[in-house]
Amino acid sequence: MYCAAFYGNVGNYKSFGDTKFVPELSPERMHLFLTSGKADAEKVQQLWAECEERLYSLRPRERQMGLGATKGLSTYFSSNCEQDDAEISGRFMESLNLSPYNTRLFKEDGGYTVLLASSLSDASGDAIGELCKEHNFEGHKFTVKRGDYSPLMGRVVTHLRRALPLAANPEQTAMVEKYIESFEKGSVEAHKDASRHWIKDRGPAVESYIGFIESYRDPSGVRGEWEGFVACVNREVSKKFQVLVDNAELLLKKMPWPPAFEKDKFLRPDFTSLDVLAFGSSGVPAGINIPNYDDIRQTEGFKNVSLGNVLAASYGSKSAKPVTFLRTEDQEMYKELQGQAFEVQVGIHELLGHGSGKLFNLEEKSSFEGTVNPLTGKPVEGPFYGPGATWDTTFGNIASSYEECRAESCGLYLCLEPDALAAFGHSAAEGAGAPIDVTYINWLHMARAGLMGLEFYTPETGSWRQAHMQARYVILRVLLEAGAGLLELRRKDGADGKPDLEVVMDRSKIQTVGKKAIGDFLVKLQVHKTLADVCRGGEMYGEYSQVPAEMLELRKIV
Repeated sequence: MYCAAFYGNVGNYKSFGDTKFVPELSPERMHLFLTSGKADAEKVQQLWAECEERLYSLRPRERQMGLGATKGLSTYFSSNCEQDDAEISGRFMESLNLSPYNTRLFKEDGGYTVLLASSLSDASGDAIGELCKEHNFEGHKFTVKRGDYSPLMGRVVTHLRRALPLAANPEQTAMVEKYIESFEKGSVEAHKDASRHWIKDRGPAVESYIGFIESYRDPSGVRGEWEGFVACVNREVSKKFQVLVDNAELLLKKMPWPPAFEKDKFLRPDFTSLDVLAFGSSGVPAGINIPNYDDIRQTEGFKNVSLGNVLAASYGSKSAKPVTFLRTEDQEMYKELQGQAFEVQVGIHELLGHGSGKLFNLEEKSSFEGTVNPLTGKPVEGPFYGPGATWDTTFGNIASSYEECRAESCGLYLCLEPDALAAFGHSAAEGAGAPIDVTYINWLHMARAGLMGLEFYTPETGSWRQAHMQARYVILRVLLEAGAGLLELRRKDGADGKPDLEVVMDRSKIQTVGKKAIGDFLVKLQVHKTLADVCRGGEMYGEYSQVPAEMLELRKIV
């Protein structure tokens, strides 16, 4: 079990929750197990001596990933780094227009070292190589070096070169060539160029993507985790997603924020259902909207994928056991429709959640001057995105969770629209009546997920360990705040006599009370994101993310 968990999470920390897990066997029994096979006993003993203590250790800082002596451990940073170090390094890299996606940070007595992942380790004459030297910034010495994980990156480059002759078309050839340049030199700009070719490669039979992609596991929220996947396109299932793409422009007009905060033009993406053949990362998502570069997504486009066999594995079979925290009258419908509801949510979340909204860049200020901020009724004041600034670098360690919350809220808001439901084969009448069953289950599922999100909060450090679960908890708080009987967390005694909870939602109020609450919340999320207003956006999101005493009591039950 431990070995399977280790390989499944690519390490001894959960990919979904970032907490450490240890073997159930005692060290003595584990050692006996390891030495009972035919492997070289001396080599096994040597390796065991190196890792036994760390394998089982549960010192407070080692129990979870995090940044800083009181928060946890992270291999993106040396163990003596704190949040202030992450922030100054972020400002330094922004001053060089150097993306942190493929970097790690090490703090030494003489200053900081920024390591870039690449197969090359010398400071040759290319654009990245010229930055590989000592710099002085805000009174600190920074040394930029490349060659981090050089042997592994070299193997990637070697196999990409072998793949070049097998490219199906010129876009794939150009994409692989740019991948090679990126992983060889440590250039994120080259990876962005590879992504540009990738989104132009429309309708392939086999889909793939690779690089430093998602920033969920970086405590500061800006460094990517290595990821690569290969999948076959399921063309039959993909047809329904194409219907959603066809309706996207109409649905985007139904978003609650003013048109000025939406992209000037919707760039029709590929949206396909994929059956994953291989996914190399610490966790496998149910859906993806990539690339994660907002400047490309805003002006050039993106791709959406729903991972069909992942969804089937997660929601394809019904358990005989009761679903926790649900009323008896909701049990059968929830079990029957949770897979269909989640498919709707993932589709809207990826295409119309992550794919929506606009960022205001200082370089384009003339295009939005005079635009009215719907939260203040006055012309927008910024601060806006400056040169080299991105969504991730501006919103930092809350960026991932904030964006997931925005996309999840879009899913809830638009799953009330008949045109969105029709794409997935569900019919619903126009108007403010009670939602159809699949919509009700989607809202109920989100509320239950928000409650279960409490498991991913660490009271000792006051921190959240998983971006999606923090996002769902925030949505739970928004729905509870709406009042009017929309949602209640009802305490009761379980069948075992222990304290239990029920999520009670009044489906007749989803179209009215619920829609208004989520709509108003979405306007706030989008406006703060558009304006790069991390102060107001961070304050708002932080307030909803708080876990007050009454929620801590519920956490004990969860």
